[in-house]
Amino acid sequence: MTPVLALAIAAIPAFVASVVEFVEAFTIVLAVGTTRGWRAPAWGTVAAVITLAVIVGVFGAPLITYHDQISQYFHLVVGVLLLLFGMRWLRKSILRFAGIVALHDEELIYQREVAELRAIGQTSDRWDNVGFWFSYKAVLLEGLEVAFIVIALGAQGGPALQAAILGAAAAFVLTMILGAMLRQPLTFVPENVMKFVVGTMLTTFGIFWGATGLGIEWPLGDLSLLLVLAGVLVVSYASVRMLAVLLPQGAQVAARNI
Repeated sequence: MTPVLALAIAAIPAFVASVVEFVEAFTIVLAVGTTRGWRAPAWGTVAAVITLAVIVGVFGAPLITYHDQISQYFHLVVGVLLLLFGMRWLRKSILRFAGIVALHDEELIYQREVAELRAIGQTSDRWDNVGFWFSYKAVLLEGLEVAFIVIALGAQGGPALQAAILGAAAAFVLTMILGAMLRQPLTFVPENVMKFVVGTMLTTFGIFWGATGLGIEWPLGDLSLLLVLAGVLVVSYASVRMLAVLLPQGAQVAARNI
């Protein structure tokens, strides 16, 4: 695999997936900040980012130090994990676009979080534990998926891991800047489409790296990635159409986010 392609494969999916996850985390942080003040959620966000950095550092350091000694069995494990993770994202996207479950709606989630926080009530203490832990948990939980994707995409070695980290960091900075400027849920971000794209990309890389870990040599080399991606897209589109036609409207679940 050429160095440029390897870096692109690590950076682009990490960036797109991170945008999706950080937009969802920002919605909750925004709800906390607008209802309870910004001091506690700001510190909660910082604490969660530090926690995620430690996680990536601990699990990613061996990839940088021992990248020349990584065996094909390690690539097989990473490929299987990426395949399972990508199929999870892809399954949810197929269900959304088939109309079985509602599309992800950040505005609806924001209103729901605001109502929950207002029901809790304000605190008389100078330090707002509720605001801190709400924000910390939101950023940490969404960020854990980012951390996994970054580490998995960086399994090809140090440069790939660095590219994945840069992609995730760029997504975080971009999301925070837009959020600080707009002070409202980032509903203009096409999350549903982006989740579908990330699902197909992770599934594609999982198939490619998993097969490579089994010792299979792709006839077209790196270009085989495009063929696998095309196959995943065709199967996914066919699944959406089949589910939309076969399932009766009465069996579809409305207004439910997953």
